[in-house]
Amino acid sequence: MTVAYWCVLIAAVIPLVAIGIAKAGGERYNNRHPRVWLDKQQGYRARAAAAESNSFEAFPLFAAAVIIAHLTNAPQGRLDLLAIVFVVARIVYVVCYLVDWHWARSLVWTISFVTCVVIFLSGVAPG
Repeated sequence: MTVAYWCVLIAAVIPLVAIGIAKAGGERYNNRHPRVWLDKQQGYRARAAAAESNSFEAFPLFAAAVIIAHLTNAPQGRLDLLAIVFVVARIVYVVCYLVDWHWARSLVWTISFVTCVVIFLSGVAPG
């Protein structure tokens, strides 16, 4: 398993951590109707739920980019480094969401998106 593949697994877990933060210790959390309960949350809980949704939205492009980069024989060192950059950016993204640093969050989102595009193109760019 490459580092990049491990990063795909880590990226898949990030949304679960975010939603865990939203739900942890919440008053009268209702697991029968979690979305209704989450829709009523405010503050960091609401932002954690939004971070979860965005993390799930970012995941398919990242996973596809890593797989395509492997299939097109992208240089492994470059791919591993870029995958780590993506994962770190997504973790920072969740933190920025939690503490309501919206400008930093947008910057980190852009970094993670551009990283996915670069990963995707890594197999066609010269080493």
